[in-house]
Amino acid sequence: MNKQNQLKRLWLPLFVVLALMLAACGAVETAVTNPITQTINTITEEAVPETAVLEEAPPETVFEVAEPAPSVAETAANDPMADLFVQEQAYVSIYEQVNPAVVNILVGNGQGSGFLFDSSGHIVTNNHVVAGGSEIVVVFDDGRRLPATVVGTDPSSDLAVIQVDASQISDITPVTLADSDALKVGQIVVAIGSPFGKGGSMTTGIISALDRLFPGAVGPDGTSFQIPDIIQTDAAINPGNSGGPLLNLRGEVIGVNTAIESPVRGSSGIGYAVPSNIVNNIVPQIIANGRVETPWLGISGGLLTAEAASALNLPANQSGILIGDVINGGPAAAAGLRGGNNPDVIIGVDGREITAFDDLLGYLVQQTVVGQTIELEILRDGQPQTVNVTLSARPS
Repeated sequence: MNKQNQLKRLWLPLFVVLALMLAACGAVETAVTNPITQTINTITEEAVPETAVLEEAPPETVFEVAEPAPSVAETAANDPMADLFVQEQAYVSIYEQVNPAVVNILVGNGQGSGFLFDSSGHIVTNNHVVAGGSEIVVVFDDGRRLPATVVGTDPSSDLAVIQVDASQISDITPVTLADSDALKVGQIVVAIGSPFGKGGSMTTGIISALDRLFPGAVGPDGTSFQIPDIIQTDAAINPGNSGGPLLNLRGEVIGVNTAIESPVRGSSGIGYAVPSNIVNNIVPQIIANGRVETPWLGISGGLLTAEAASALNLPANQSGILIGDVINGGPAAAAGLRGGNNPDVIIGVDGREITAFDDLLGYLVQQTVVGQTIELEILRDGQPQTVNVTLSARPS
């Protein structure tokens, strides 16, 4: 190969490189007849959108890449305290929202808690807080002290309603009740009240259990009644908290703090609250009539055990309520239900399965009224039957 050809082969690539460099700097004029520049322009037009004007942009912005905004998860991961701050603010918000409606109730030498139920000045508390009290004073969080009168009580549910002059508290927002049937074990709860007279105290915990039975009133013949669907919580409940609200994280009342289980008359991690759905059923009756008529079946009984099922020639895994006693003069007696040595077993009510006494009692208290006829599904002598029972009012 001669020197002239060698020079051509060396210069041609060099010329292409120089042309590319100059084109990138915007210094090459368009030459339609030049195949090299034509190729460069074609590549440039295909690679850059029509709206881009690279030659007018500062050089450093051509290569900038926008940083994506951090996600919520990344923020929480970078700040381990973020979740705690959110929960902390939730507690603060609940207290600020609800505490103005929570009151300390002074009755003689005793005291308890309560909460504003409506704009008419009705306050919900426990029956045992106001029972026997002749003079009642309600103390609000801002220091207002107002006299109160008893509207009515229901010893069977341990609920009571008292009332203050509504015109004196028109600036206070009443509480909101939640649906206690939707509660789940493990939910976070908040209690606000006046433990040992310390008004405006807040404690927190979880729902420890649901559907507990709790002793209620005792009838004139010595018959004891149970409060169904009781909420168990480990939120600190102490003497003085009785009648105060148990709340969810939305600040809604899910129950009325009623009792504790403790050998030392102090919080031991087992507190009980009457569920809001019972409150929502009982309190309007008290406000309207000054009293409550609770539907009554007139039986005592317990869980059907495997041993009892075997003795009755039933499958060992049969569930239901074994009727112990049928109270004379009660609705069950009138319907012919049997207890004693050859008892009936209740397995359903109005199409609902019954596996425990609390199932039946909870249904009667929350879903029925006096005078209503219910259909009980029973096992008698091992055979299924249906019995219609017309409910009467529980003895006062």
